Amino acid sequence: MPDEPTPAHLAAIEREQRLLEAEIALVDAEIRFLTAEPAPTQLDWRRLRRAQNRVLRELVALVERYLRSIDEVA
Repeated sequence: MPDEPTPAHLAAIEREQRLLEAEIALVDAEIRFLTAEPAPTQLDWRRLRRAQNRVLRELVALVERYLRSIDEVA
């Protein structure tokens, strides 16, 4: 296996970049939520829900882009 990513790997990473960023934001929100002292605030709950929703939106957008690309080929 080569040390450097192939152009196909780089293209896949680029396609998934927005989803990856949303997932990182979700992990950040989860960490804040789980480490909140003495308990999570309403703001922590809202951040967590927003981060979850962002991941879902980006996942749907990624699937839609994939399905459109299949339709273009067919």
